[in-house]
Amino acid sequence: MSLKIDLYQPSDHDLVVALSMRAWAPVFEKLEPAVPSYVYQAFYPQGWQVRQTDDIADFLTANGQDVLVARQGAAIVGWVGLRLHPEDGMGEIYILAVDPQAQRGGVAKALMEAAMAKFRAAGMSMAMVETGGDPGHAPSRATYENFGFEPWPVARYFREL
Repeated sequence: MSLKIDLYQPSDHDLVVALSMRAWAPVFEKLEPAVPSYVYQAFYPQGWQVRQTDDIADFLTANGQDVLVARQGAAIVGWVGLRLHPEDGMGEIYILAVDPQAQRGGVAKALMEAAMAKFRAAGMSMAMVETGGDPGHAPSRATYENFGFEPWPVARYFREL
């Protein structure tokens, strides 16, 4: 079945959120033991699913016009949320998720190509994406690096008070 990249519709909301939870479950499973427990608890006091669901819902409501979904037939198999930063000439891939059943099938690549086209059409001169340095985000880092993204050296430190 062929893959089609479409603009997000509000009727896609529940499918996008559910897909994201499936896609990120293995990431958070590896993230929790990789960070200090006080940090994880501060970010996810009710569990990662509650925070991620809320964050995705907020993003879709505020930025739905900058969301692309990948469809195979009637199924949504991935999505990407974008932000434009014209002051820097930069397009940001803010969020990307691919259904686990569709991973390694070209969905992320198709979404990334569509995002780059949207950035170029908006006059952006570069693209940026952030992801975690933990083991759970290793597949994400590989995807971005395979797409030509170069890492920016950054360090984020935490300390319990």
